[in-house]
Amino acid sequence: MGFAEMAKQHILVIGCGSVGRRHARNFHSLGCDISGMDPRDERLNQLAGEVPLQLRFTSLESALENAAAFTGIGVCSPPNAHVAQSIAALDAGLPVLLEKPVSPELQDTLTLFKRVKESDKLLLGYTYRWWEPVRRLKQLIDSGKVGALRRARFLMSAHLADWHPWESYQSFFMASREMGGGALLDESHFIDLMIWFFGKPERLFARVEKISNLEITTDDFVEISAIYPGGLRVSIQLDLIGRPHQKEIAVVGENGTIQCRFDPNEIRFGAGPEQQWETESFVIDRNDMFMAVAREFVELVEGKRLLPGCGIRDGLNVLQVIEACRESQRASREIALSEVAV
Repeated sequence: MGFAEMAKQHILVIGCGSVGRRHARNFHSLGCDISGMDPRDERLNQLAGEVPLQLRFTSLESALENAAAFTGIGVCSPPNAHVAQSIAALDAGLPVLLEKPVSPELQDTLTLFKRVKESDKLLLGYTYRWWEPVRRLKQLIDSGKVGALRRARFLMSAHLADWHPWESYQSFFMASREMGGGALLDESHFIDLMIWFFGKPERLFARVEKISNLEITTDDFVEISAIYPGGLRVSIQLDLIGRPHQKEIAVVGENGTIQCRFDPNEIRFGAGPEQQWETESFVIDRNDMFMAVAREFVELVEGKRLLPGCGIRDGLNVLQVIEACRESQRASREIALSEVAV
């Protein structure tokens, strides 16, 4: 679908920090009108310098008094505000693009899950589902390229101070437990991908800790060992302390190994004893996956897509695994997913 074919929409962006401004720029490039809500005037001013703002608000209440002006809402605030803001938007009859995770807490996620009706439109922004190499990796897994699955490893290591070099990391929501920061919640992209590829695990063991000198109140190190019926074992390693940054996924089966590498962006397949790989390279930009999410949300708003590519059930599944990880850390034992009620 070309940009010119999309009808004019008016998107209210709630939370005008880094990701909110990115979504606003992308929606604007698709021909949408943009309004902004943020309690901080300086963030609204920054957004207004990047895209024309139709309306601007410093509270959600004042914004939703103008709900009839909007056709959709992007909830891009810190995670501790996600559920209340999403429910308010849905109650106003507006489709929601919700940044991940749904919430820091499983019970709040359940509250939103129970509120979402069949007629509601909610797209959850686990954006790596729209990243071309990751989509290709899923295609290869689903096609049986490596045969019976035996092992998978997800790695994300990136120093928190490098994420937003224009601001102190101590003031970034990622540094705050109360606001829903930390490696386990923010990098739950990789928990979502594990579930998207393989379904929910049967049980897991996890460490969720702060091990560095970072001035934060939340976790900066996560290690998950997940067990699936049928012999598959999955490990996830997440940290906020690594330099240089690393992101990669490897899937090992009886017939070979697939690697999804993020720098450079490529898929590699190997099946023999020699160090020989078949490589598929991708010329892409990080914003491509955000643009794909924006296009899908516009399609949902326009009724051209009935179901989201990632929705509230997916978010609930992720929070169930997160809660199992927390319980494993508290109890220092393996936790069955069935022990975490949803």
